[in-house]
Amino acid sequence: MKLKIFLFLFLAFFANRADAQLKKAFKFSTFYAAVNGGTSLANQDVFSVDGGILNKEVIETPYDYNLALGIRKIQRFQYEGTSPFKDGTESAYGDAANIGRAPFEYLFEVEYKRQEGIEYFDQQHFIRYVKPIWLAKAEYIRDGFADVEYYETTQRFRINSKSKLSFNIGAVQRIAEPYGYDPLEEWRLATGHVHYTCLAIEEGYSVDVYESEYKDPEGEVVATNPEVWNEVVIPNVLRDYVQEKRDALPNQWQHSLVVGFDFYHYKKNFWLHSWGNLMPYHYDQGLEYSYHNFNDGEQWYDYSGGLIFGYKINRNLGTFIEGKYNKYWNREWYDFKFGINYVIF
Repeated sequence: MKLKIFLFLFLAFFANRADAQLKKAFKFSTFYAAVNGGTSLANQDVFSVDGGILNKEVIETPYDYNLALGIRKIQRFQYEGTSPFKDGTESAYGDAANIGRAPFEYLFEVEYKRQEGIEYFDQQHFIRYVKPIWLAKAEYIRDGFADVEYYETTQRFRINSKSKLSFNIGAVQRIAEPYGYDPLEEWRLATGHVHYTCLAIEEGYSVDVYESEYKDPEGEVVATNPEVWNEVVIPNVLRDYVQEKRDALPNQWQHSLVVGFDFYHYKKNFWLHSWGNLMPYHYDQGLEYSYHNFNDGEQWYDYSGGLIFGYKINRNLGTFIEGKYNKYWNREWYDFKFGINYVIF
């Protein structure tokens, strides 16, 4: 009986501790769900002449929308303004920094959106834990517009962490599709052109030049002249083929050395926040689809960074620059903004 009581008290104690830790982890976090929308590209009139008859086709682009769902616990930097609500479209450049203002921070966000008629399912998730002498971060990025997707974890030692300028060094592990792999390379001729007709036939399409009929794998006529075949059908064939081949390959591990820095200075009339990461060395595991094989077996530089600058020149005039930049596997994605403000009193 005493043993049962002891076990009950023991479990109750740790359940209480776990509940307290859970509440602490979610304290001051914000859950948000928001829908945004707006007009997309205006309708476009496309004219063509067939047998002396003028034809008109209207290309319509459906409206843009964005559905954002997320939860975040990231302490605001002093230069960041306050807002009564989050709509999921804010450009919080400081989220990409190596360190934040709190030791433990996280972001989990998904976006269902349509932009210029193309639908995307984007995601950004990360957990960041920072101590005076080390930091660790796990992140997942999926950006359909930039066509990049990867998992990344990093563990680093921090140097000079009590100063405005600190440095870090450590390791990065990434998992991503085999970037650099070109499925069309085997169809490329000596002239550099792609033998796309043979590729289309290999994929199940049929071409009858004499009858001027071009059919898809289901036997449906998709073009009745070479112009439509070359300009409309073939681009879709190539796109589907490349996507199919890329999806069929396994993701690749990439282990890299990383060095970085963080700088943060704030005053009411001047602030500067910058950070950078450089991966100068990548371990070659000898895998068939390793990026080393698509880079002539040579090392390459992957890097990322950001800059947030604000300066109130006087009571009326101020200027700002904000942006971030990434280059992984020779793929670039970035965004920025800059401008001036003049307040009339």
